[in-house]
Amino acid sequence: MSAARHALLLLLLLLAACASENPAPVIIAPLRKDAPPRTVVKIYEGALQGEWQDHGWAPRAPPKEGHAQVVMTHFGGWILTFRKLRGSYGGVVFRFRAPAAWGDFLDVRVDSETADIFPRVPVGPRHRRALEQGWTEVFVPMAELNPTFARFDRVIIRARTLIPEPGVVELDNIGLTEADPLRLALAESLLSTPGLPAVFSVDCDAPGTPISPLIYGIAYSPRQELATKENWKVEPTARRWGGNSSSRYNWELGNAWNASADYYFENLDFTKRAESAWEAYLDANRAHRVKSAITLPMIGWVAKDTTSVGFPVKELGAQQDVDPYNANAGNGLNARGHPIASGPPTFTSIAATPEFIAQWVRSVLKAEGQNRSVEMYILDNEPALWHDTHRDVHPNPVTYDELVERTIRYGSAVRAADPQALIAGPAEWGFTGYLYSAADAVAGFNSKPDRLAHGDQPLIEWYLHQLAEHEKKTGVKVLDVLDLHYYPQAKGVGVGAEGLVDDATNALRIRSTRSLWDPRYLDESWIHEPVQLIPRMKGWVARNYPGLKLSIGEYNFGAERHMSGGLALAEALGRFGQLGLYSAFYWTYPPEGSPAFWAFRAYRDFDGKGAAFEQVSLPTEAARDASAFAARSPDGRRITVLLLNFSPTETLEANVSLKGCPLPDTQRLFTFVGNSDGFSEQKGTLSKARLPPYSITVMELAMPRKK
Repeated sequence: MSAARHALLLLLLLLAACASENPAPVIIAPLRKDAPPRTVVKIYEGALQGEWQDHGWAPRAPPKEGHAQVVMTHFGGWILTFRKLRGSYGGVVFRFRAPAAWGDFLDVRVDSETADIFPRVPVGPRHRRALEQGWTEVFVPMAELNPTFARFDRVIIRARTLIPEPGVVELDNIGLTEADPLRLALAESLLSTPGLPAVFSVDCDAPGTPISPLIYGIAYSPRQELATKENWKVEPTARRWGGNSSSRYNWELGNAWNASADYYFENLDFTKRAESAWEAYLDANRAHRVKSAITLPMIGWVAKDTTSVGFPVKELGAQQDVDPYNANAGNGLNARGHPIASGPPTFTSIAATPEFIAQWVRSVLKAEGQNRSVEMYILDNEPALWHDTHRDVHPNPVTYDELVERTIRYGSAVRAADPQALIAGPAEWGFTGYLYSAADAVAGFNSKPDRLAHGDQPLIEWYLHQLAEHEKKTGVKVLDVLDLHYYPQAKGVGVGAEGLVDDATNALRIRSTRSLWDPRYLDESWIHEPVQLIPRMKGWVARNYPGLKLSIGEYNFGAERHMSGGLALAEALGRFGQLGLYSAFYWTYPPEGSPAFWAFRAYRDFDGKGAAFEQVSLPTEAARDASAFAARSPDGRRITVLLLNFSPTETLEANVSLKGCPLPDTQRLFTFVGNSDGFSEQKGTLSKARLPPYSITVMELAMPRKK
C-alpha cells in the first residue's frame, strides 16, 4: 500500500474511531441535540419511496398511520434495498418509537451483495435525538457506516439485543442525508491516489489458440423454466439438458422425470407444459440461436408416469421422513437414518433399452429438420453416484466393466441413429469419480478392489483405452468428447448462491480455480494434491484415445452474488478458452445482475451492444494478485484484453504491453466492480488503466490494418 493511501485510510479510521461506541468523553455528548443533515434520498416516508424494495426478514405488522411496524424479537430487522443506488451520502437517518425500557437495542448497517466489509454500528446516545410523542430520531454518519467509501445498495436496521414480545418497533422517515464536504474531499483524494503499479503483457506474435464458442454454456434442468429472461440475458452459446433427474427422463411421455434422492425418489412433472419438455427445450434454443447438449439416460430405467414413488410407505413401511405434500413418498431411510431395501424398479419406472433411447435421437432429428441445434449427446449423468441418487432402480454401485459395457451399448445405438452426432461421457461428478469406480468408493479407496482388478489404472484412463480398443475392433466410435464435472471441494466454497463470503473463503474461492489448470497448486481440500483437471484430461486422452475433445459438463464456484464468485467464474472462463476446452456448461445459470452474471457478460456482451471477447486466445503474463486473458479476431483487426484484480483492498495501476503489435487506432475500457447494472465505460489506456479492488476490466482495441 502506498504511503499516501495508507495515510488517508489512517485518517478515515481515526475519524471513525472518534465516533466509536466507547468514545473519549471529552468530545462526545451524552445525547444529540442538533438536527441531522438534509435528507437527499427518501427511503421510507409512510410507504416505500421510489424503487426501494422491502427485503427484510422479520415479520411486519400492518402500518400504523403510515408508520412501518417491524417485529424485532429474536434479533429481527428490516432490509431496504435499491440496487441502482449511486452517489455519496452523509449518513442514514430515521426515527423510531419503542419502549424506553429496551435501552439502546438497535444497530444500523449499509451493505451490498458484492462486498462484506461494512461494520454494524450500534445506535448509542451520540446518534439519538428525542422527539415528541415518544419518537426518537437517529442519525448515523457514513464515517462509521462506510469508512472505506465502498459502494452499497441497501440499509439494514435490526435489533442487536433480545427484546420482549411482541417486539413491535415503529419506523418512519428513513433516508440518506447529503454528503459531508470533508468526506467528499477525502474520498476524491483517495480515488485519485495512484494504485500499485501492475505490469501485464500480451504476446501478439503467438499463433494463438482458437476459442470454442461452446465454453460459454449454461445448464437446463427441469426444475427451472425453459426460457426465463435471466437464462437468455447471460448471452449463452449453448445449453445442456442435464442433472440428476435427466437420468430418468421419459421422452415418450414428454414431461415425466424421477426426482431421485433429491426429492423423495418421486416421479414428477416439473414443467407443467402441454408440449413435451424436450421439444420446448429445443425450440427455445433454436429461437435464441444457441447449441443444445442433451443428456441421454443409460441407467436402464425411466419414469413410467408423473405420480409414482420409489420408496412408498404403504409397501415398504414407515421411514425417517416423507414428502410433506405426499405422505406415501418416503426418503428411503429408516428411523435411524440407514437405507432400507428398495422395491422393484417397476414401482416408478419402465425399462429404457438402447433402442428406446435411439428412438428419442431419431425423434430429435425429425423435430429439428434442417435447423439443427443439437451439438452433442451426453451418456447419462454422474454414474458413480447412481447407487445413491437413483438407488431405487440401481442399488448396486457401478463398476469399471459396467460403465464401459453400458457406454458401448447405448453409444452404439446413438451412433446408428445419428451418425453425425458428437457423443460425450462419462459425465462423472468429481475427483474420486475420475480415479475410482463407485464399487471402489463403497469398498473403500484404500482397498480399491475394482481398480486393482483392472491393472490399478485410474477409471477414466481405463475407460478411454477400452473405448479406443472397441473402435479399432469394430469401426464404431462411441465417444467423441471426454466430459467430466468439476466442483471445488474446499470448505465454504459452495454451489450457486451458497458458500461463505468471509475474507479467507473469498480468497480461497478465487485460488481454487487453479485446480483447473495449475500442476503446482495443491488443492486446499480433502483432495490435498494437484487436480490440474484440464492438463490431466489432455494427458489421459493423448495416452489412451487421441483426438477426443474435452468438456466440463458442470462446474460452479459458489457465491454467485458476491464479487469473489464473479471473479472465480471470470477466471475459469478465461482458462477454458486459453487451454482449448471444447465446451463447458455452468450449473445452472447465474442470477441476473449478479457478479457471476456479469462475469459471463465480460466475455459475451460487455458494452450492452454486443461487444464480445474475441475468438483466438493469445498468451498473456499478469501481475501478482491478478489475471490477464487476451484474444484477437481472426483477421487481427480487433483485440480484447480482460484483466482481473483479485485484491479486495488494493487498486492496481495497469500497464499493458502488446508484444509484436502496433499501437491500436482506438481503444475502449469497461470496468465492473460488483454493481448490479454491470460494466461502465471508463477513461484509460493500455499504458495507464485503473483496476479497482475486486474488479473485472475489459479493453477493446481496434488495430491498424497491416501494410
